Amino acid sequence: MILPKSSRLTPAQLEEVTAILQAFGCRVQPIVGEVRTIYAIVGDERDELMINRIEGLDYIERIDRIQSPFKLMDRRSDLATGHLRIGGVTLGEDLFVIAGQCTIDPKHPEYFLETAQGVKAAGAHALRGGVWKPRTNPYSFQGDSRSLAVLVEAGRATGLPVVTEVMEPEHISIALDAGVDVLQIGARNALNYSLLRQVGRAIAGRPTAVLLKRSLHMGPVAEFIAAAEYIVNFGNPNVMLCPRGTAPTLDGYRNYPDESITPLIKERTWAAVVVDPSHSVGKAAYVPACALAAVAYGADGLCIETHVSPSHGIGDDPKQSITPTVLADVIRQARIIHDLRRTTVNS
Repeated sequence: MILPKSSRLTPAQLEEVTAILQAFGCRVQPIVGEVRTIYAIVGDERDELMINRIEGLDYIERIDRIQSPFKLMDRRSDLATGHLRIGGVTLGEDLFVIAGQCTIDPKHPEYFLETAQGVKAAGAHALRGGVWKPRTNPYSFQGDSRSLAVLVEAGRATGLPVVTEVMEPEHISIALDAGVDVLQIGARNALNYSLLRQVGRAIAGRPTAVLLKRSLHMGPVAEFIAAAEYIVNFGNPNVMLCPRGTAPTLDGYRNYPDESITPLIKERTWAAVVVDPSHSVGKAAYVPACALAAVAYGADGLCIETHVSPSHGIGDDPKQSITPTVLADVIRQARIIHDLRRTTVNS
């Protein structure tokens, strides 16, 4: 990790550094932060001659060599000094809440538009809505591209940034062109390294963020963080890690709730943790308790499925979506826990 003395390298300086790295079979990847740009060395950085040549440049402050399988995501990385801000919330400081429907029904957009107003009134900071849906049964509703327009319309009407899952490479450009603020990578694609790379390339140089959900069969820390490294490696550090329940299922719950891994993640990486209690437990009645437990474990945010009329929803909404009224109460209680925890940790 190359740290310049100034906030960023000049074009001429970057060209000189690039030439040195290329001579040793490496390349440089700028990571643009709010106040400073750092430069990741991509390749084998163990060559002392290469390191000495770069550190000898009068405009280089130092090179940090992090011996970790995920050099950019490691909490010792200089990226730890950055801040991700979405919907007026700085993650890591304030509790960040994403809420909305599992699936947008293009035949009844009024439910989503009403839900959007409801989650905003409840205190959510971002609006989620499923456009393309990964389904176990090939005959189940797979989503509809027409729903993207509904999502964007609701975002504009409420002023909330919007979140949706992308499953295929073509979804990425469609979502970005429509103005989606946060791309979600679902549990089924968290180990799809080709898709992770494509998302990383597509959001380079953009303010877009990524919500990366944990795979059902992914290790709780190293594998999860390493998946995020594939995205950040292209220059955009706006990644949130989302525990959402794992295998094997716990009897009575949809999955095995995994909000307790939050402290383990935070020991290894600077990335914000946004827990999804809806998929963890899979039943609306259990979602509030799981959400509050996630915040108690140190989560920076929550992603909660919410529907103004769950019985009229499609996808998972009838089973696990809470109403905006319940959401408002969850957010109120979660903020108390979040503020209490921050006060305790900082005292």
